Amino acid sequence: MTNLPELFGSLVYNQQVMSQTLSSSVYKALKHTMEDGTPLDLDSANQIAESMKKWAISKGATHYSHWFQPLTGITAEKHDSFLTPAPEGKIIMSFSGKELIKGEPDASSFPNGGKRSTFEARGYTVWDPTSYPFIKDHTLCIPTAFCSYNGEALDKKTPLLRSMEALNTQSLRILKLFGNEAKHVTTTMGPEQEYFLVDEKLYNKRKDLKMCGRTLFGAKPVKGQEMDDQYFAAIKPRVIEYMEDLNTELWKLGIYCKTEHNEAAPAQHEMAPIFTTSNLAADQNQLTMEIMKKVARRHGLICLLHEKPFEGVNGSGKHNNWSIATNNGENLFAPGKTPRDNAQFLLFLTAVIKAVDDNQDLLRYSVASAGNDHRLGANEAPPAIISIYVGDELQAILEAIKEGKAYDGKDGAKLNIGADVLPSIPRDSTDRNRTSPFAFTGNRFEFRAVGSALSISGPNTILNAILADSLRKFADELEKSQNFQSDLEQLIKREITEHWRILFNGNGYGQEWIEEAERRGLKNYRTTPKAIEHYLDQKNIDLFGKLGIYTEEEMHSHSVIKLEKYCQVLNIEVGTMLEMVNKDIIPSAFKYMNLLADTEFKMQRVFDLCDAGLNTMKKLNNLINDLSVNAEKLSVLHEATKATEDLMQRAHSYAKQILPQMSVVREIADQIEPLLGEDFKPFPSYEDLLFSVQ
Repeated sequence: MTNLPELFGSLVYNQQVMSQTLSSSVYKALKHTMEDGTPLDLDSANQIAESMKKWAISKGATHYSHWFQPLTGITAEKHDSFLTPAPEGKIIMSFSGKELIKGEPDASSFPNGGKRSTFEARGYTVWDPTSYPFIKDHTLCIPTAFCSYNGEALDKKTPLLRSMEALNTQSLRILKLFGNEAKHVTTTMGPEQEYFLVDEKLYNKRKDLKMCGRTLFGAKPVKGQEMDDQYFAAIKPRVIEYMEDLNTELWKLGIYCKTEHNEAAPAQHEMAPIFTTSNLAADQNQLTMEIMKKVARRHGLICLLHEKPFEGVNGSGKHNNWSIATNNGENLFAPGKTPRDNAQFLLFLTAVIKAVDDNQDLLRYSVASAGNDHRLGANEAPPAIISIYVGDELQAILEAIKEGKAYDGKDGAKLNIGADVLPSIPRDSTDRNRTSPFAFTGNRFEFRAVGSALSISGPNTILNAILADSLRKFADELEKSQNFQSDLEQLIKREITEHWRILFNGNGYGQEWIEEAERRGLKNYRTTPKAIEHYLDQKNIDLFGKLGIYTEEEMHSHSVIKLEKYCQVLNIEVGTMLEMVNKDIIPSAFKYMNLLADTEFKMQRVFDLCDAGLNTMKKLNNLINDLSVNAEKLSVLHEATKATEDLMQRAHSYAKQILPQMSVVREIADQIEPLLGEDFKPFPSYEDLLFSVQ
């Protein structure tokens, strides 16, 4: 039996290691840097680097790397050895404070939206002391921010750190008004990671899975998830072996993976960690996705993180459980037990309601991707319409405040903000509405629209930013108040009334909600290009600029990068689809038709004409003709789309013309598959992929 307390964090340079290997003065200085942002002097940095190096070498490391998160959405690393030449042809192992604090990768080779050209390639990685270094594959990985020579953010970590600081600043302004003596406010995160596991040998026979991460073809199997016999079912032996191995690797890296279970679709599973600070949670989720894929291959499996790898069964999300807390451990999204806590909670709740309603476009943008577009609104995930679920009891309380009426609770008493205690709301009294994109679950909000492959840094940067902006406006108003209690009540009532439309406790999957949302004036950006189109609205530029999170230039680059990636993904998918049609599906169908024709010819010598074989050949012939015609139409449309110079127009063309035509091609091809004999299948079927891992 593994000693879990000893195993956990054994490959992490955490505070326990720091306290044991650094002098008390340097450890104290480093803690000030981690907690308050106090700059480190070079002598302290050198001592920390020496401590890190010795610890890493003792764990088998030979190299170090500045580990960062460029705008690709994945991680990047360049390995340098500790090796330094010494006299007489020998070496020493060295690592300096300067090497710890700053690196210099090529900034032009990463997505930058045109901010860095090849002839101006200099970029910098800068150590983030709030996230612990760790060892991976014999390399000491140092979490860093990544910026250009001019200081522009070229990564996802820098804006997240900025947003956390902005939310800290504005939250403290609000807390001060309530006499709350908190010194710091931080955001916490717990991402529930969904994924599929398929057999590696089958995966290697599917060009679409290898090139696109999702299946572009596949007839519906006779059984899918309609029996509801997968969710929380007993985990198959091969999968449990994978999960056990994954847990061990993640625990070594100090990742609090807590929960594992089967999800709703066949071959689908979930891993959920314990909450931690948003910055660390983002780093750990990036690392988790990498380790999940690596461990899967050890077991002859492939871990699929695409949001919709299979048509007709549930896709995968990454439920973003988000909360904020003070340095004293007070959860600001938890209903209070005193009149002051009651009012404080209601004000923060109101700020969230305002933030979400005012910034539906930004939240939709934060989860927009070619993959996630297939998932949102597909009766397994929230729609593209942003709304908030608060549960019946809390909504009744908010309605009483809005209407100025008595809350019909246990005692029927009128609820006075800041004078009464909220009626007792048990932590789990809010039913878990799986159809809501943004649900209050007792002491946190669950942003369910995030896709499984996405970095959580982007969505959390925007969540922090929009809440900070609402709190900033509230603080500006209340700090001038001459009668805080009265003005607080008026503000909460006014804002709840103004943003009531964003609250919805019903079924987000239903067509009725889409129609109701339109009547309410809520936005419904069904495609990624439509969501990106509104990212650069002036109100968004002003919001991020005032809070110091993004510059206008950085936002322009984000828009370009996201559009380019959307077009690139679909360009690859179209190319893969046409290759599979012409090289796999049609040739396989011809081979089977040839067998049928040969069999039919031979049978005529003994029997009368066989209608079954002839009918199958006719069906296949008609379908192949339709497939060929529509594949050619897709190719022509694709060439025209690729030739569109304007990037936004090109993206819209992919969404409005290419994707519908891809669906037509797929529908025809999926009718061919069931007609073919088992030995003539062009590639492994859905039945093979979804039910082979036992």
